[in-house]
Amino acid sequence: MITDVLKTLRVKGISLPLEIENLLLQAKSVTHYNSTQDLLEASYGGKGNNSFEVKYEVPGKGEVLEAVVHKVINGISANYVEPYMRRRDPNTMLIGDEKPTDKTRFKDKCGYEFSEMRKETFEWLKNQDLITYFYFAGHYPVGVGGMVIAPANAGFFGFGLAQLQKLMATDTLPSDFKIESAVFVAPPFRHTHFDGKQIVVHNRTEHMHEVYSYNLYPGPSAKKGLYAVLLDKGEKEGWITTHCSTVQAASPYDNLTTFMHEGASGGGKSEMMQNIPREANGQIKIGLNMATQEERLISIPMFCSYYPVTDDMAMCHPSVQKTSGKLTVIDAENGWFMRTDGVNNYGDEPILEKLSLNPSEPLLFLNIDTKPDGLAIIWNHIEDAPGKRCPNPRVVIPRKNFPNVLNKPVAVDVRSFGVRTPPCTKEAPSYGIIGMFHLLPPALAWLWRLVSPRGFANPSIVDTGEMESEGVGSYWPFATGQMIHHANLLLEQIVNTPRVRYTLTPNQHIGVWKVGFRPQLFMREYLTRRGNAMFRRDQYEPARCPLLGYEMNYVTIEGAKIPSRFLKVYRQPEVGEEGYDKGAEILYDFFKKQLPKYLQPGLNPLGRRIIEACLNGASVEEYNEMLPMEYQYSFLTLEDLESQD
Repeated sequence: MITDVLKTLRVKGISLPLEIENLLLQAKSVTHYNSTQDLLEASYGGKGNNSFEVKYEVPGKGEVLEAVVHKVINGISANYVEPYMRRRDPNTMLIGDEKPTDKTRFKDKCGYEFSEMRKETFEWLKNQDLITYFYFAGHYPVGVGGMVIAPANAGFFGFGLAQLQKLMATDTLPSDFKIESAVFVAPPFRHTHFDGKQIVVHNRTEHMHEVYSYNLYPGPSAKKGLYAVLLDKGEKEGWITTHCSTVQAASPYDNLTTFMHEGASGGGKSEMMQNIPREANGQIKIGLNMATQEERLISIPMFCSYYPVTDDMAMCHPSVQKTSGKLTVIDAENGWFMRTDGVNNYGDEPILEKLSLNPSEPLLFLNIDTKPDGLAIIWNHIEDAPGKRCPNPRVVIPRKNFPNVLNKPVAVDVRSFGVRTPPCTKEAPSYGIIGMFHLLPPALAWLWRLVSPRGFANPSIVDTGEMESEGVGSYWPFATGQMIHHANLLLEQIVNTPRVRYTLTPNQHIGVWKVGFRPQLFMREYLTRRGNAMFRRDQYEPARCPLLGYEMNYVTIEGAKIPSRFLKVYRQPEVGEEGYDKGAEILYDFFKKQLPKYLQPGLNPLGRRIIEACLNGASVEEYNEMLPMEYQYSFLTLEDLESQD
């Protein structure tokens, strides 16, 4: 009974806004959940069912089927009827309040105050059978407590959110638990008010951050919606939740290196925690030449071991920072929203296959073709159309289930940034000119995080296929506040962590070579083996395109040399200097288009200098002069030592 829940809250001294309390007391019925197992059963309509249709009565349309949920051996599988609902729409966020923001306000888009829609939403919810539970977004005690209020037939949505962010049983709530956020789910409103689009409205009140999810895809609400709640808290308090995966790698020689891999959606964050796939003969494919069909392979006898830390969101809270000069992070999630588009056959990703096929607890599968009481198999992607597989199959896996996962704060050695790159040739030049990896001065690393290109053929979201910017830190699409404030926070973070080194790495293509996500994995293998060993001065030099920092002259892993065509794209005959330089122009044009919007009052003066230098065509050396690399700890060379004598 919801009255018992409210009574328990009062006994514990935990306050719930009066409006929410009245909503729950006036609703048709309310079932409060204290475990994910009970939510699991609610997802498919209770015991005895193995299939459930999530549908709503929509005025003017009649009954609308949103999703079909199957009970499967390894959890539940939910498939949306509309292919549009199987990927995140990047234009979902609206702001319902009057607090400072650079995002589109609800009233500007819809022509009336959100308070009217909010009242209408509450009235709709009061006429529904509801489910509720408490969650904690972040890493307790750092983060935000909250409550989910959703229609009872949307149990799969609630189950997914409870895996992504920790479900808190009422009896175990600590007395200092604060309900500072709430997620309200009202799916029919996307049809009645938003022309079928995935709209999520954020309403920041004095004591609450309310998230109104007018759709059932968890990406923009249960996942990125609560990411926005954490970003909002951090913006007020002066810290960032970065958009990244984090993994600690151990070389065969016991070097430990922690990588933090950032980037826009599809930038290779989850893939940073995977092994490089081997061919049948044990070799490793670097890439496939799309013009000649030539394959290039190398041999590496042993891979590094790795220990996952974060998959998509890492809190950089002041309470975990040290005085080491490195950035310390901790996971902001309870479960990971894993995309499996790269798993097309058995054996493609053994660890993920094992975790999903024989899990220790039921999982949520999205966009996976299943049968009731069958087995959800992550390479059986549902089709958006005959012969066209959905590019965004997903599985939510609790982080505790991953082998060797680290549950403590870790200090970051390398912050890499991933970019999805298209093929590049002299006949069809593009920004696919990034070599296997580049070393970036910190100032240039900040600029890449400001522009955060979404890149080529993004599988996660609905887009136009053109290069677009996700903005500050690549998390800007999820932030509710002001862009300049976040740009300053990010620059201050970089300045305050001088022992972190920065790299840039492509995925999908290096010039004319199709490479998938291998470049960032080769970088991980190489830099882990090096540790903090000195670079020879002849090993790197300023890239032909200064936006790419330093390019590597040679890279050798366990005696296997990476061919220079993968380090310097203009060495590829299909690209040449002509194709490379045209690609560099495309990249410069993108930076020149995206950076001027940051030249506003309030921008950190150093940030202004860096942006203006870029717009004036700065060299790599000029970026170094403004914000030097920490040579003492990172790229120390023999020449540097000699100059200090």
